[in-house]
Amino acid sequence: MTRFGMVIDVTLCSGCYACFLACRDEYSENEYPGYSAAQPASGMNWMRIVEKERGKYPKVKVAYTPICCMHCDDAPCVAMSEDGAVFRRDDGIVMIDPVKAKGRKSIVDTCPYRVIEWNEEAGLPQKCTLCAHLLDKGWKEPRCAEACPTSAIIFGDLDDPDSEVSQRMASGRAVSLHPEFGLNERVTYVGLPMRFIAGSVIFEDTGECAQGVSVTASDGRTIWTTETDVFGDFEIEELAESTEYTVRLERTGYRAQELEVQTRADVYVGDIVMEPS
Repeated sequence: MTRFGMVIDVTLCSGCYACFLACRDEYSENEYPGYSAAQPASGMNWMRIVEKERGKYPKVKVAYTPICCMHCDDAPCVAMSEDGAVFRRDDGIVMIDPVKAKGRKSIVDTCPYRVIEWNEEAGLPQKCTLCAHLLDKGWKEPRCAEACPTSAIIFGDLDDPDSEVSQRMASGRAVSLHPEFGLNERVTYVGLPMRFIAGSVIFEDTGECAQGVSVTASDGRTIWTTETDVFGDFEIEELAESTEYTVRLERTGYRAQELEVQTRADVYVGDIVMEPS
């Protein structure tokens, strides 16, 4: 049996909005009988992009997180709907029946992710269908995944161990956007923005950028490792919030440097000067 799912790698998302535009192109003012009523020309976003600014000057960046219906195995919208107005297909896709759900605005409030929207013109609750009408015609992926230029959106069969989506799930890195909801979401994420520690390293004797310096961060249980680049810069990602880390820098011929960092926010430690040993 096929069980569709999707893994979104936030580290690969450039915020180009191709997925958003492809979704709008597919559904705006286009009706697919039995699947979905036409999406209005404006005001609805079945795929939205959440932008999160991170860090502070001079180390500032933005993380982009695409958010659509999570197609949860334990979906509250399915559990709380009446007469099959919201239902789960055999392949796991959660659908809103465009006929049975007519006039049922209360369905909008059943989703803790707030991805069900109310179409005032049609009097319907609506959301992402994972392009079920296209998959039933033989398409291998929904429009959002097809349009993504960086392959940040991976779609496929969770029951196929050789599929990329299954391998991503099996890696142990894919997590739900809100695990506290406990909904067993089929849309999961890799690289969700957490905390980072960054800095720049300079060799005291030459005044040059310190390339190839080994940098580790440890919370006493786990160690993260990286190296400074050609500009002497380093960055360690996916760190926990409000946690103390010991950051250690080492390079043959130079004295090791060590500092304590607290991740109440993203941290830029500034310039670190390494002295010859």
